[in-house]
This record gives sequence, C-alpha cells and structure tokens, in this order.
Amino acid sequence: MEAACTVWSNFQAADAHAGQTLLVHGGSGGVGSLAIQVGVAMGMRVFATAGGPTRAARCEDLGATRGIDHRTEDFVEIVREAGGADVILDVIGAAYLERNLRALRTEGTLVVIGMQGGTRAEINLGAVLARRLRVIGTTLRSRPLEDKAAIVAGVGRDIWPLVPHAVRPLTHETYPLAEAAEAHRALESGDVFGKVLLLP
Repeated sequence: MEAACTVWSNFQAADAHAGQTLLVHGGSGGVGSLAIQVGVAMGMRVFATAGGPTRAARCEDLGATRGIDHRTEDFVEIVREAGGADVILDVIGAAYLERNLRALRTEGTLVVIGMQGGTRAEINLGAVLARRLRVIGTTLRSRPLEDKAAIVAGVGRDIWPLVPHAVRPLTHETYPLAEAAEAHRALESGDVFGKVLLLP
C-alpha cells in the first residue's frame, strides 16, 4: 500500500499523464517496479534504471520501453536521444541531481523521493530557469492525516482498478519474522527485484 501511495502522490505532484515520457530510477525496487507498471497503464513511455542487465531486462518485462543498466549505460544519453523525460521519479538524490536535470526536456519535472546517493548537491539554476524545469521533493510520512487520507482515496480510485490485469505486486521473497536479519541482508545484497516481505 505504501508503494502505491508513493507512486500515486508523486504522479499527481508531477501532473504525469498519457503521452509523456517517464524515467524511473530504481526500477527493480518496490516503488520503481510499481511506477513502471502504472506509468505504462496510464499511456506513458517509460524508461527505467536498474543495476545489471538482468534487472534492466526485467524492467522491460514490466512494460518499460527501455531498461537501462546504470552500471554500464548512461541514462542521460539514452533518455535525451529519445527526446528527454517529462517526469523523472528519483530515489537517488544528490548523486543524480545534475544528470537528472540534463535528462529532462523543457518544462520537465524531477520528483525526488529518496536520498540513496546523498542529500547535498549543487544545482544549475540557469538551466532550471531557461528550460522552465520543476524540482519537487516529497515524502508520505510527514504529511498531515487529511493528506494521507486523500492519497489513499486516490489510490483506491486510480490504481486498485488496474490490479491485477495491468499492475501486479512483485514479491522477491518472503521471510518469517524471526529471520528479519536475513531479509535485511537480502535487501543489502542488491539482488532484490520487488518487495521482500516479513511474515508473522
């Protein structure tokens, strides 16, 4: 549910819609894999980054036009050759800020939802102004209760009807609660595609 709320609220913030090009960073994660599927179901052209050729290919299996192996490929070059992104959903943060701005097309929107690559970076305000770019930062946890309720209602209206014919949750593996440490090791390995679930 949290991944669905994250995707829905960020698509709303970016005014994402059919016909646009979407770049999803972390396409193999729970939020990223859902964002790919929702974007495709909405009629967006989707690009997604993931670590390694196998995971990039799995993003394509979910409907992405192009899975990008961020370890060996330049997402800026690939997305710019395709005309640039209208919307970028980013879990990396500072390490990708300058490259994300270059990957956006004029009037594009960067939505930062994570800081895996740090919290501080310089921004070229000249590029932001000249190309009329938007940079948005969002999180669910700090929102007031009424905002959270509206997001849940939006998910129920716009995303749940897509399940399971256009959107399906991806579970990498399940662990009993007693093996929570092992589940964390799996996450840290970088080999996870989708969600890791702890079961009581």
